[in-house]
Amino acid sequence: MASLTPKVGFVSLGCPKAGSDSERILTQLRAEGYDISKSYQDADLVVVNTCGFIDSAVKESMDAIGEAVKKNGKVIVTGCLGAKKEIIEEAYPNLLAITGPHALNEVMTAVHAHLEKPHDPFSDLVPPQGIRLTPKHYAYLKISEGCNHRCSFCIIPSMRGDLVSRSIDDVMTEAETLVNSGVSEILVISQDTSAYGVDMKYRSGFWHGRPIKTKLYDLAEALGSLGVWIRMHYVYPYPHVDDVIPLMSENLILPYLDVPFQHASPRILKLMKRPASSENNLQSIRRWREVCPDITIRSTFIVGFPGETEAEFDELIHFLEEAQLDRVGCFKYSPVDGASANLLEGQIPEDIKEMRLQKFMETQASISQKKLANKVGQILTVLVDGHQGDYAIARSKADAPDIDGKVYLRDGKLLKPGDFVDVKIESYDQHDLFAGPNV
Repeated sequence: MASLTPKVGFVSLGCPKAGSDSERILTQLRAEGYDISKSYQDADLVVVNTCGFIDSAVKESMDAIGEAVKKNGKVIVTGCLGAKKEIIEEAYPNLLAITGPHALNEVMTAVHAHLEKPHDPFSDLVPPQGIRLTPKHYAYLKISEGCNHRCSFCIIPSMRGDLVSRSIDDVMTEAETLVNSGVSEILVISQDTSAYGVDMKYRSGFWHGRPIKTKLYDLAEALGSLGVWIRMHYVYPYPHVDDVIPLMSENLILPYLDVPFQHASPRILKLMKRPASSENNLQSIRRWREVCPDITIRSTFIVGFPGETEAEFDELIHFLEEAQLDRVGCFKYSPVDGASANLLEGQIPEDIKEMRLQKFMETQASISQKKLANKVGQILTVLVDGHQGDYAIARSKADAPDIDGKVYLRDGKLLKPGDFVDVKIESYDQHDLFAGPNV
């Protein structure tokens, strides 16, 4: 006999912050007794969590909505693209509902309106850690929503609003629950991790009876006491970030910082309305490495920003050579509907953007190759993610999931996801390391 439990299909797009929103919605759906369908055909309705940051993300989201409409017909849209409701309604006028990002209550209201809530669900339908989209051994921990910056290329504040930090006790309770469920690595995310607690004037909360300030350092110190890998993402290079680096040198949290520098030219940074200068950034990098020589620094940059001259692009290349960053992503400037940078003079032709992107990536590739080569012969602790044939696929402290490199461990088929193991690095390619057992 077929199950009478209502089923909801779910499509999650975008960054880890959007993924965290998806996990909260999925957790609430299961808490209320809904089943999660793995196919459009078996679902009573479909929720699509969208991304709308750049043109390619908008297209991917619109295509996903279209596929859900075609294959199911009953569709609720949420997420960042939902903030541009008129664009979605014009293409798909018969959707059940459209909400913006971080809209758990609105999504559930829409689900209830079109799919009757199951009768008297049992509380044990949901594990304490909730429903997650990541593997069991690592999880993203969102500590705040929104952003107080008004970068000229970004529309996130118009979609997600100003900074709203979660209370420290709420964050730590979730983190502890994740660890108790078997998570080996917690990845801290937000729009601006460094600003955590500024909206709350860093007021103290309580965890296990002791006061903890709602502040980056205090959060990092408390998370470090949980005994798992703690990885910091989206950290703006404010002066107080220096305080966190000693926690990395003491192995309390991972020696890893994801810092979005975006450019090196003071004039371009000013046009971008970024909160730091390139000179300060280089000084910060030097200080961080003095305190924690093993620190891995990841960053992202934009080439072809409106008005960027050849000389300013050369400044960026020089910064890259000086900074010697470990992990780098780069994007061609893409006009985002609603971003103030679209009104700037000196829009760069696409062919020049592409040439600059290629030169940038070639420069960084040379830096990355040397850094990987220096790891040959080292003993590294890695976290196993899965398998590929007889190889275990793992990550070192320098590697965040999905965006950084991997460590391929031969003779690793007996290892399980979530295992920590010491390995000896034997070789490398453009992005990844290859290792054998530490014997």
